[in-house]
Amino acid sequence: MTRPGTTSPATDGGAVPNKGDLLSRVSVGRISEVIVDQVRLLIRSGQLTAGDRLPSERELCERFGVSRVTVREALRVLEANGLVDIRVGARGGAFVTAPTSRMVGEGIADLISLSSLSALEVTEARMVFELGLVPLVCERATEEDIAALYEICDRSTAALHSDDYPLTLSAEWHNRFARSSHNRAIALLAESLHDPMIRSLQEARSTEPAHGRRGAEEHRALVDAVAARDAERATELMRVHLTRTASRVSGPEDAS
Repeated sequence: MTRPGTTSPATDGGAVPNKGDLLSRVSVGRISEVIVDQVRLLIRSGQLTAGDRLPSERELCERFGVSRVTVREALRVLEANGLVDIRVGARGGAFVTAPTSRMVGEGIADLISLSSLSALEVTEARMVFELGLVPLVCERATEEDIAALYEICDRSTAALHSDDYPLTLSAEWHNRFARSSHNRAIALLAESLHDPMIRSLQEARSTEPAHGRRGAEEHRALVDAVAARDAERATELMRVHLTRTASRVSGPEDAS
């Protein structure tokens, strides 16, 4: 067990400052929640980073002045929230994890549901976001990106023969398009809109059953424009593409 002012082993075998020194004794509220909040704040501030090992259960008990049951409850919550990874064995313990885009996406999707945001609001947000990233994609997309986008277009074309065109293909294409910007923040935001996007597309389909089919054709035209590095044409195609979805999810007052 390490003591204040000592070092603890890093995941790669080197020595790093003892991260347990950042933690302080708690005594108010639901103690396990206070522990979770303290660790979360340290992660957000960058004092704990991905790969850092938290102190052992025993040391956490001593530092927080709580029982092992309380510490284990806090660790379970941290793991469920994707903030730490619990590993077993001689080299095990609780390790800080990197956030995943899917987890962020699920959180935003829950917020959207609880906030009763409309499909139109989601689509308008997409227009602001996706129109802005088109020039980056036209500039940075690699041959691999373009091939991947065409591959999704091919699957979409094949699916057009189905009575129920899967809207998940549209969402997959838009997420892959965003990743072609080679900007991790953009990719993360795009992934967070995955589920809300599908729900908005479902609402658009309820207004127009054929919705999604024409969009599949426009996706291919967009890839053609990206391959030609024609940002102006790609932006206009994306504008038309998203505007049609917005018009189909508008309420009577919005449409008028």
